[in-house]
Amino acid sequence: MFPVETTSRTAGWFPGPAAGDAGARPLVCIPYAGGTASVYRGWQERLGADIHVVPAQLPGRGRRLREPPHTALEPLVTALATALVEAELSHDYALFGHSMGALLAYEVACELRERGEPEPSHLFVSGSRAPHLYGTREDHLLPDDELRELVSDLGGLDRDRAVDAAYFERRLPVLRADLRVCETYRWRPRAPLRCPMTAFSASRDALASAPQTEAWRAYTSGSFLRRHLDGGHFFLNGGPSRDRLLRQLRDELDHVRTGPDAGPQPVNARRNAPWTS
Repeated sequence: MFPVETTSRTAGWFPGPAAGDAGARPLVCIPYAGGTASVYRGWQERLGADIHVVPAQLPGRGRRLREPPHTALEPLVTALATALVEAELSHDYALFGHSMGALLAYEVACELRERGEPEPSHLFVSGSRAPHLYGTREDHLLPDDELRELVSDLGGLDRDRAVDAAYFERRLPVLRADLRVCETYRWRPRAPLRCPMTAFSASRDALASAPQTEAWRAYTSGSFLRRHLDGGHFFLNGGPSRDRLLRQLRDELDHVRTGPDAGPQPVNARRNAPWTS
């Protein structure tokens, strides 16, 4: 697990080390349903010193194990947005989220905008259908054995059966809570974000197809790019697709600049033309 900054009031939310470089841009990374901040272990070394990888630890896991996990998105968004502001991470920052984390990252960006805070310089959404496509599943109601089979089929359990069974049993309450967060969520129409957005889809992802990921295009009036990788839903957990993801993140972050008046703008000419409402 990441070392904890015990002097920070928000250390529970962001248990990673302080930025090594005072000028490093925060990249706040939000895990998938049932995931912990350790999903992003090793990202700092791969993305370089000018990026400060800030993994978010949600209630009910890690050092926050005694805290009850949220079962609805709105209070979770409110709490995470407040933590970002209090930790002084809501300026010149980028957001990355995978699956549930992508939905949470989008809603946090909207919440910060509504509070008068800056939008992220870049929003990365991965392994997630667009927000208006949520609400069609009820996996949080599955019996334990069927839910375990679903997670295994998606590639979320890849160790021996005895270890898998113990691991899954420990994570089951928080996984059900997170799935309920996603499956009871209903998108609230509002203006698109202005920041550039990159959406990552995977070739064998049963939860977020390429067209469902492409539908994120409507959620920004800035530039939009969808990148397609090989793998299943948990492609970011290792292998060549994880390496490619990190290279593409590095490339995108290298090509972002912040305009003082027009809001965050990309300088990568290869990005798609903006979608406008």
